Amino acid sequence: MKVEKDVRIPMRDGVQLAADIYRPNESEQVPALLAISPYGKELQAQSLTLPPQARPSALWNGAIEAGDIRAVVDHGYAHIIADVRGTGGSEGELVGNYDSGGHGEGKDIYDVVEWMAEQPWCDGNIGMIGISYFATVQLLGAAEKPPHLKAIFANGGHFDLYELGYHGGILWLMPRASREGRGGDSGVAARNVKSKSEKVYTTEEYQERIRKRLNDPDIANWSDFVHLLHYPNRHELWMDFLLNPHDGPFWQEGSPMSVAHKVDIPAYFQVKWGRGWTVEGTIDAFNKVNGVKKLDLQPKPPMQERPFHESHEEMFRWYDYWLKGIDTGILDEESIQMFVEGENKWRGVKQWPLPETEYKTFYLRPRHRISENPEPLGAEQAPPDGFYQVPLTVTNETQSVKWKSDKFMEDTEMTGQGALYVYVEIDTDDTNLITKVYDVDPYGNRQLVTTGYLKASHRELDKSKSEPWKPHHPHTRSEPVPPGEVIEYAIKLYPFSNVFKAGHRLELELSCNESISDENAQLLPPDSYHLPSGRATTHKIYRDKAHPSHLLLPIIPKQD
Repeated sequence: MKVEKDVRIPMRDGVQLAADIYRPNESEQVPALLAISPYGKELQAQSLTLPPQARPSALWNGAIEAGDIRAVVDHGYAHIIADVRGTGGSEGELVGNYDSGGHGEGKDIYDVVEWMAEQPWCDGNIGMIGISYFATVQLLGAAEKPPHLKAIFANGGHFDLYELGYHGGILWLMPRASREGRGGDSGVAARNVKSKSEKVYTTEEYQERIRKRLNDPDIANWSDFVHLLHYPNRHELWMDFLLNPHDGPFWQEGSPMSVAHKVDIPAYFQVKWGRGWTVEGTIDAFNKVNGVKKLDLQPKPPMQERPFHESHEEMFRWYDYWLKGIDTGILDEESIQMFVEGENKWRGVKQWPLPETEYKTFYLRPRHRISENPEPLGAEQAPPDGFYQVPLTVTNETQSVKWKSDKFMEDTEMTGQGALYVYVEIDTDDTNLITKVYDVDPYGNRQLVTTGYLKASHRELDKSKSEPWKPHHPHTRSEPVPPGEVIEYAIKLYPFSNVFKAGHRLELELSCNESISDENAQLLPPDSYHLPSGRATTHKIYRDKAHPSHLLLPIIPKQD
């Protein structure tokens, strides 16, 4: 291949971005695929020398996401890998995540794409490549409508910026690893990076946000974050997450989800089961974009290998059709291809959620059972279950309470989204409610099916945007919990597809903290756990006649 390093690409405001260009040796013009991120173009070149690593390998580096350079070039495409402004070899300033507080990465992508189209080696047909951050920015670029960007292929993107850092209002720590470089993740190749918070808030507002976060018991019991809040100018992109625990204009302005409806070029989305927050965001983005579109809901494990090389054959089928004019049959299939866990089969469907879905109620009952029938007795005869969790400052143990169904008498498919409606009394003003649903085989082995998260103080529902199977929490404010009051919480379960085989059971686990080292955590990126509750809290879970705590789950009827 021909390799050009540190090529300077001019932007409309005079800033120059740095890029490396890999292209076939032949002299004819070829279509091109653009990869752009803050993780450093030199790191992406590791795909030429480093064998792919899977989690939980210590050599798995989540930032090597631009794709297999050699495979791209061998397939007759130029592969352009660029550094976003303020990072790597590029000039300018990066303000906030995805430059949402600055110039805007969508505008830069427009300028890079149109520059590429003018180069003598490019035939003017351009797509984009890469996962996670590289996939997220594809929506930002496509929404700007550069004339020569003919299609996108977005795998594993985070399209809702608030959901990138908060699940149900509970802080997720993974963005710190990906931004700073922790646990084997290289992080941002920072050169000139600023927080969006410092730009949009006055000095007084900024300091007030720091004060409020330092007074939060969850933060106060996490000494590393106390340290960061006292010295905030070292980790700017992560600081934006720490200082903005509520959704609203700060997160929505510049969010890819807010511009998804502007995308009208062909768009192919892929995501793996097992990272529910990313799955939901991908499905929502797929439903919002216009024009020709496809969606793959792929099997576990939840993370791709690094350097990223998977799904390239399907990507080439997509781009050969749209960029080379080759009929690959890519449009002859159903627009959604879904892998059904448990049954371990692919199935094509026309829309999400599946129109034939029937929602079924499963009630929590005494003796840690799940039943299709509600509890007939009151709380006096069927007193609540519960657990007591002290902060991790004084224990390593995570407490929880579990309920388990009878054995399924026949194979039962559940595909879609669901919810847990649970009545809880706590003796503090806040806690986390972390829900996990498992498929348990006859030997007691558990397979995680889906998860749900809700901070108790974020319990407010927007009924106008809610469905019974998909409660919507605006997360725009915190409302302290009155200690001792029994409150119903609606906890959204992330999308999933699983066949519970005959003889298997469904298990529900509820906790306020989670393991940072169990087998599921080991399959996720570094630091992929949620900020633990910092309060010593007793949780009482009511499931009696007056408090019908239940799961609402999506059943797919058997086909005749």
